[in-house]
Amino acid sequence: MNKKTIKDVDLKGKKVFVRCDFNVPMDENQNITNNTRIVAALPTIQYLLEQNCKIILSSHLGRPKGEFKQEFSLKPVAKELSKLLGKPVIMAEDVIGEDAMQKAQNLKEGEILLLENVRFHNEETENDPEFSKKLASMAELFVNDAFGTAHRAHSSTTGIAEYLPAVSGFLMEKEIQFLGNAIENPERPFIAILGGAKVSDKIGVIENLLDKVDTLLIGGGMAYTFIKAQGYEVGNSICELDKLELANHLIEKAKEKGVKLLLPIDTKIAKEATEDTESKTVKCTEIPADWEGFDVGEETIEKFKEEIKKAKTIVWNGPLGLFEVNQFAIGTNEIAKAVAEADATTIVGGGDSISAIKKAGVQDKITHISTGGGASLEFLEGKKLPGIEALMDKN
Repeated sequence: MNKKTIKDVDLKGKKVFVRCDFNVPMDENQNITNNTRIVAALPTIQYLLEQNCKIILSSHLGRPKGEFKQEFSLKPVAKELSKLLGKPVIMAEDVIGEDAMQKAQNLKEGEILLLENVRFHNEETENDPEFSKKLASMAELFVNDAFGTAHRAHSSTTGIAEYLPAVSGFLMEKEIQFLGNAIENPERPFIAILGGAKVSDKIGVIENLLDKVDTLLIGGGMAYTFIKAQGYEVGNSICELDKLELANHLIEKAKEKGVKLLLPIDTKIAKEATEDTESKTVKCTEIPADWEGFDVGEETIEKFKEEIKKAKTIVWNGPLGLFEVNQFAIGTNEIAKAVAEADATTIVGGGDSISAIKKAGVQDKITHISTGGGASLEFLEGKKLPGIEALMDKN
C-alpha cells in the first residue's frame, strides 16, 4: 500500500469530499434491503468527524444513465446513514447545482452533506473535466473510499483528483492491503477457488493467478467448459464452445507452472433448475445428453476440502453451483464452511460469493470480504485500477 491515506494528511477542520460506494439494493418502496456498503463506510466518516472535518459525501446508485430519476435518489441512504451515525445527514437536492453548492459552502465543522446521485449527470461517467472541477470546487481534499468503483475512470473517482490532493479512506486501504498482499506476498500454500457461470468472465484472473497460486480449484458453470475441452460430454450444462481451446491452454499452463489445477470429479445433475426436480450425482465424465450439471458432487466437495485445509491464504470468487436453489447449494455451502474454518487468511469477493457466505452464516469468520465485484476481479487480474492510481503516493 504505497498510497497516502487519511492518516497521512492534516485534516483538522478541512472541507473533505469523500467518494463512497452507497450503491445498495432497495425494494420497490425504496427501502434498503442490505446496508453492508453503508456500514463499510462508517470508519472513514467517523474518523473525519473526530478531526472536525466538514464532510461532503458522494456516490452513485443504480444506472440512471444521466437522468434525474426518483427511484435512484440517495435520500434513503441519507436516512440510513443518519440512523447509523446518530446524527443528521444533510441531503442536497442536486449534485453540482445551486442547492448542493450552497449547502457545501455553508457546511460547518462536524457536519455531513450527501450529494444526490452523481450518475444523474452523464458527465460523471464521461470523466468530464468541467464536471470534475465543479465537484472539486466544493472541498480542499479528496478521499476515495469507493473500492467498488476503483476500476472506473469517472469524474468522482479519478477526475476530481486532478484538482485536489487525493488520499484513500480506510475501506479502500483495507481492500488494497488484503488483495495486494494475497497477490504479491501470500503465505503459502496459496489457494484460489473460482466459480461462477463463465470462463470468459475470469480468463484474466485465471491467467494471472496461475503465476501466483499453488492450487486452483474450479467449480460452478465454468467447470463444464474445462470438462468438455477434455473430450467429455456435458449434456445441457453451461458450456462456452468457443472457449474450449482456451480451457485446454489454461490446463497446460497450470502443468508448466507446477500449479495443481483441480476440476470437479462428480456433479449433481437434473433436467431443470427447480427445488423439487429429480436430481442425481454422476461422474463429470458421464453426464447424460439431456441432463444438466447444477452443483459439485460429494466426492469433489471432499477433495476440495482437503486442499482448503492445507491452505494459508485463500481467495474465493464465484459460487460452485446454482446456490440460489437449495438442493444445488450444498457444494457452495460446504466450501463456505470449509473456508471459514481454515487456519488461513481468507478473502472472499464477488456478490454471489458474499451472498453464499452469508447464507451459510459464516461471514464473521472470513478475514476480509471484498466490497468490489468488478474491481476485485480486475485487481486479481493484475490490472492497474484508475481509482487507486489517482491517489497520491506515500513517497
